[in-house]
This record gives sequence, C-alpha cells and structure tokens, in this order.
Amino acid sequence: MPAACALAMALACTPATHAQDDSWAPRLQSELAKVEAANPAGIGVYVRDLDSGVSASYRARETWYLASTVKVPVAIAVLRGIEQGQFTLDTQLTLRAGDYVDGAGLTNSRPVGTQLSIRFLMEQMIIHSDNTASDMLIDLVGIGEVNALVESLVPDGFNRITSLADVRRLAYGNMTPAARHLEGRDLLLLKQQRTDAERAELLSRILDVPVSQFRTRSVGAAFSTYYASGLNSGRLDAYADLLEKLVNGQAIGPASTRYLLGLMERIATGPSRLKAGLPPQVGFAHKTGTQLRRTCDSGIVSNPRAGHTQRVIVVACTRDEISVTRADLALRQVGAAICRSGLLTEGVTHAPHCDAAPGPVPVRAAADR
Repeated sequence: MPAACALAMALACTPATHAQDDSWAPRLQSELAKVEAANPAGIGVYVRDLDSGVSASYRARETWYLASTVKVPVAIAVLRGIEQGQFTLDTQLTLRAGDYVDGAGLTNSRPVGTQLSIRFLMEQMIIHSDNTASDMLIDLVGIGEVNALVESLVPDGFNRITSLADVRRLAYGNMTPAARHLEGRDLLLLKQQRTDAERAELLSRILDVPVSQFRTRSVGAAFSTYYASGLNSGRLDAYADLLEKLVNGQAIGPASTRYLLGLMERIATGPSRLKAGLPPQVGFAHKTGTQLRRTCDSGIVSNPRAGHTQRVIVVACTRDEISVTRADLALRQVGAAICRSGLLTEGVTHAPHCDAAPGPVPVRAAADR
C-alpha cells in the first residue's frame, strides 16, 4: 500500500485511546512566545491532541486570514456532491475564459475549451494550490453550498468564503470600484507586474479609470483594507474543529475522507513551513495558504507509536510580514516549538532532532504567491 494511502487510512480510522500528559501545552505556549519575539511576523497557533483533547492556543481566538486553506472545505463540498451522485471524479469540466485566476498549478497553462476532470482539478487545488482549478470547482458546487457546509460543520468562528477571483476583485476594488469588472486574463496580467506603480497603471488601462481617481495606488494598502473586511477569515480553533470533523469521518464518508487526506499528504507547497520543524518520523496531511503579508499551514499530524497512531491538529498563520521566506521560517520555528514541547516525543522536551531554539530570521525578499 502506498505510504500516502496508509497514512490517510491511519488518520481516518485510528481510535483516540492513548492517554497524554498535558504538561506540553504550557511549555508550547512559552516556546511560541519566543518564536514571535524573534520574528517580525505576528503568529497565531492552535494545537489539539485528539487522543486527550488537550489543546494549546496562541492568539488562536483572534480572526486570521485563512488564504488557500479555505480550499479544504471546497474539496469537502465537491466530495459530498460525488457521494450524492451528482458527478464523479472522472466528470469533465470545460475551462472557460472567465475561469483563469493567477497562481500556481497547471490549469492556467491549458487553453480555453480544454476538458479537465474533477480528479485533475482536485489534485491541482489541494496539492498545488491552483486557484483556477479551485474556482472551477467552486462554480461546480456553488459558493453558497461551500458556506452552508462550513456553517453546518462549524457554526461559529468562520466568516464568509468567496471565490479566489473575487478575492482579487474585492482587494483591487479598494483602489477603484470598477475592479468588479476584472476578468480572468486581467488577473493574470496584473499578477505579472513587478511593482505597485506598474499594477496601478495596468489596472487604469484595463478599466479605463485614471490613476488619479484611485482611492489608493498601493496594492498593499488595498489588500490591508480587504483583510479588515473579514472575508475568507476565521478563528484558528474553529478551523481545527473543521479538521477534526474531517479526520473523524463527520464531514464526508470513509472513502472520501481517505481520498482527501491522501491528497493533503501529497502537498507540494510550503515545504519549509510547519513540516520542516516537526519531528522527522511524523506524517502531515495539510493545506497551505499564501497571500500578500499572510501565510498559513494547517493540518493533521500522524505520529506512529507502538500499536497506535497519535493524531494532532495544528493550525498556524502569520500576518504583516512582506517576505514569504521569513514567514515560512517563522512557521518552521512553530513546528520546532511543537517538537520541543514534548507532545510528539513521549514527553521528552528539546529532543535532539528538534530544530534549535528560534533566533533572528535572515532577511530575504520574496513576493507573494
């Protein structure tokens, strides 16, 4: 059996029976305070041991921008549609001109009119965080269905989820209301611009609105105003509730749960984030999210023990750090802090394989992606 499948089965089927000392929680909170003090990025972290129910929270009840981690509830909504017989993983969807959104993945390289299977789109959305694939799947099930699903699973702690294209339209809308008319190819062209000034000039030409009439010429300021709206945001403990419902089989059926967790185990994005700081023996089925001055990494850790797999949910985000490199390193240090807490090492603190204590993060520029 492939390792990813074995992990997904263990995550979905292992009963929570292993007793756990809760002394790791205050140790972790102390370690996280050190991580934040050593980094320019603000951090929020929530950790829950599913065996014992013991949790540790660091600013987790504040509202955090969740970025592409919202693609997990999109995937759940799609899999529910499959379970209800509305379509299958092999159902073909047609790529339309209006579907394109900037970002990673293979979908943007395909021409208009290409037939793409739901299986392909699911893999691109979860493994590669492909925004165009995500919006095609959102259009398939309806954004209302995605939000209704989240509300049914986690009634409190989530704000409204939008399409990925609407994230851009709403953010640019803080520069000019005409941004609501931006189309798929416009978003791709805007992303290719290197500076705020270049983006503002291109936005002006696309929308036929003089730059002098913009509310702001700063893309950063436009996105800051967008984040303040609370869209695509939520509490980190609420996101942990969603993941617990998923891993315990309360969101979708057993086969769908194994399939989705298997995709999350194969994540290609954020290799330098949480997993880089966690103990080497653990598996991590997760989803990352990255946007201007915002990064996240959230998922389920599987820690093999004699006759038992310990399951731990970790949800972590950063904010107000322009460098993705520095934000990634802050999240790696969060993973190392979890390792040092003893939660995943049978109570052994500062195990030799845990990363060194957090120190100053090197300054290297990195653009949002």
